[in-house]
Amino acid sequence: MRVAAHCRRYITFCAGIFAVTLAGVAMGQAPANGVSKSQQMIVVVTKNWDDFHGTLRRYERPDLQSKWREVDQPFVVVVGGKGLGWGQGLEPNASQLRNGPIKQEGDGKAPAGIFPLTTSFGYSAKALENARLPYIELTPTVECVDDPHSSHYNQLFDSKGTAKDWTSSEQMRRSDELYRWGVVVGYNTSPTRSGAGSCIFLHIWDGPEQGTAGCTAMEPIRIETLLRWLDPTKRPVLVQLPATEYLKYQSVWSLPPNSSQ
Repeated sequence: MRVAAHCRRYITFCAGIFAVTLAGVAMGQAPANGVSKSQQMIVVVTKNWDDFHGTLRRYERPDLQSKWREVDQPFVVVVGGKGLGWGQGLEPNASQLRNGPIKQEGDGKAPAGIFPLTTSFGYSAKALENARLPYIELTPTVECVDDPHSSHYNQLFDSKGTAKDWTSSEQMRRSDELYRWGVVVGYNTSPTRSGAGSCIFLHIWDGPEQGTAGCTAMEPIRIETLLRWLDPTKRPVLVQLPATEYLKYQSVWSLPPNSSQ
């Protein structure tokens, strides 16, 4: 099994260059209780902790008091090549969970939990037509830092003119199509914990039988569908769990019934 590219998270602008602190992009921090304040939800469910195949479903509701309703048909995605691990998200704190692995930097796992979806990115100078999330053009100098010892850890930013204090990062403008379009997942932020994992995205896959280094990936047409659907005013979130954990937390987190269970 070959593992595709790494993944990361958030964006803020300052002094003419942007730095995405993969925790809460330019639109600001998501509320602590992500599901209760959201009107758009992406749910990814895998068979178990170790499986890198998942099913993605979309849900929305007209207001915070209404029930969730499913949008369109589900489709196949891939997650980390080593499956899922509890991550630093909106709720709950991964360290308080007793069952299942805990995500760490470089472990090949995608994060399990609830995470805000904050910003989009791509190779084009302009965002995808009809997409509404804040957009970052991936120029050759845009990097995402995965060195836990760097002051720029878990940041997606234009490194041109920046004093380098990292030994490891991902060059976001690639020779392949994986990051042609993508979405930043608000992972390991508020605060950022060194070594807990970094740079998590939704992006184009390298095929249905190749897990990622920690992101969630899919066919090009699928990421384009998500980009045109996601609305920052509806505070979209990603809920990503193995089937048994989804069932366990469905009532606690007020999640919709999911037939992937």
